[in-house]
Amino acid sequence: MNRILLLALLFQSFISFSQNPALDHLEMIYDQGYYKMVFRKSAKLLDDPAYDFSKLPSYYRSISTLQLAQDDRWYRKHEASIEEAKKVLLSLRKTEKGQEIFKAHIREISFLKKDMDSWISSQKSDKDFPQVAWREFVTVLFADLPLLEVDGDTENYPLSSRPELKMRVEMIEEAKKQLGVPYVSAGMDPSGFDCSGFTSFVLQQEGKSIPRRAKDQYDACTKLEESDAQIGDFVFFSNGGEVNHVGILINEKGQPKTMIHASSSKGISIVEIDSSSYWKPRIVGYGTFISPQK
Repeated sequence: MNRILLLALLFQSFISFSQNPALDHLEMIYDQGYYKMVFRKSAKLLDDPAYDFSKLPSYYRSISTLQLAQDDRWYRKHEASIEEAKKVLLSLRKTEKGQEIFKAHIREISFLKKDMDSWISSQKSDKDFPQVAWREFVTVLFADLPLLEVDGDTENYPLSSRPELKMRVEMIEEAKKQLGVPYVSAGMDPSGFDCSGFTSFVLQQEGKSIPRRAKDQYDACTKLEESDAQIGDFVFFSNGGEVNHVGILINEKGQPKTMIHASSSKGISIVEIDSSSYWKPRIVGYGTFISPQK
């Protein structure tokens, strides 16, 4: 019996603290806005005894529920699920593990609050929509969390005014003009971009011509150590094979890694790499096409 308990505890530790493909997939599809899929897949994990010790399936089930609740038809059909999600999240906030989850996923939480504030404000308060109760719930749920400032579909990341970074900052300002442009396979102009089409376009605005494919960009760039990579440099990713994704860093040296890139679901958008259990483990390396004096 003790042996079985020990094995259970070891598996709990594995699920909680190591990379797990099923949990990584939940994060990825939530970030891409597939809330119904997250709702279904997290429910399956909750029915899997292997995840009895993990809080992440219930976390994703609950936050996807709150996103789906913002659709009037879905709201009316799933009131019980919505109430359950509210209870689960409030309960999580009271636990040490829950606090860790909220802080580790602060980007998701920040956008969720923005979305809910907007949704609640747009609703007419009546017997079918208790607006006051919803506002009280949001106030309690998000109280004292280190929320990011969000505007529209992306975080407000201020650009540096340091003179030595002037060219790099101007490059990212050009890149940010494309925020919201949709993802288009093989796209390389403001009507639609794929990942390497976007990076190629941004460098073209700076008078630089670089290879078209992400793998070729990685081969052609000057490689950088992680500690040296900064605003205007490239970050490359892989799913285990060759390089298949690229983004442009917008953080200064030594700051948490953050990139602007072409997301297959959101188009041109910004994502925090260091807080993402999807992107961070897939980093292949860093590189630059900017000369050292810049």
